Amino acid sequence: MNIQAIKPLNSLEELNNIKQSDKKSEALSQNPFKTIFEDALNNVNESSQKWNEEVIKLATGETDNLHDVMIASTKYTMSVELLVQLRNKALEAYNEIMNMGV
Repeated sequence: MNIQAIKPLNSLEELNNIKQSDKKSEALSQNPFKTIFEDALNNVNESSQKWNEEVIKLATGETDNLHDVMIASTKYTMSVELLVQLRNKALEAYNEIMNMGV
């Protein structure tokens, strides 16, 4: 008679990750543009705050690492450019739909 060991259940963390990914995919299926635009807007806000913190640290002498300030600045610039491009594409799509003949 062969007895097999009991295998441990999946950890709660893995189950929570699955639930969160399901919620996110459900939100994307309901209104994908809104979710993408909100994520881009949140990314702009976060990178702006990080950039401001790095600039203040450099200005007050808390750090002398210009490299981190430049990285934060570039991330902020790129996130703003992404948000602007999303807006432009949305407006182009809207205008194209409005110009369609019925």
